[in-house]
Amino acid sequence: MRKVIDWYFRSLKFLVALCLSTMVVLVFANVVLRYAFGSGIVFSEEFSRWLFVWLTFFGAIVAMKEHTHLGMDSVIARLSLRGKKIAYALSHVLMIGCAVLLLTGGWAQTLVNIETKAAATGLSQGLFYGVILLFAVSAICILVYELYLLATGQLKEADFVQVRESEDEVDLEKVAAEVTGTPNAGTSGKR
Repeated sequence: MRKVIDWYFRSLKFLVALCLSTMVVLVFANVVLRYAFGSGIVFSEEFSRWLFVWLTFFGAIVAMKEHTHLGMDSVIARLSLRGKKIAYALSHVLMIGCAVLLLTGGWAQTLVNIETKAAATGLSQGLFYGVILLFAVSAICILVYELYLLATGQLKEADFVQVRESEDEVDLEKVAAEVTGTPNAGTSGKR
């Protein structure tokens, strides 16, 4: 099962890179063709927009799994262990609720637009909205798994502070640890 999960996230990272590189090639080629030859690639602008949306959702899935999303945990870091666990569980339940809303809304938009064809590419608009479904299902799976880890006691205290406010804070903790000669346990905010 672990191999399948690792393959899934490696595939998403590859798709992010593929979307970005395809966008760059399409936009650059379109600019060159317009200025040099007075013509362009008809579907370039529309397809680049689609790629950008897909790239954003694929990247958001990877960021959620790797805990590289933005956040501010200055309050969480000061809570007791019990408070951290409660805040962790509450935030995950709220995020699951948001992901369920995305799933239901994305499903409705995909169904409404499945028969609609895009103007330049002729592709189904359902593909444009369908990536929301992939994101929502992936996010729900990640969040439920992390709640399972919490419920079974497999998380360490450092796992509850998932992000750092700034790199300066991490650097300050390293310097403080060097001066006092204590191990720097506070820098493991990312898993």
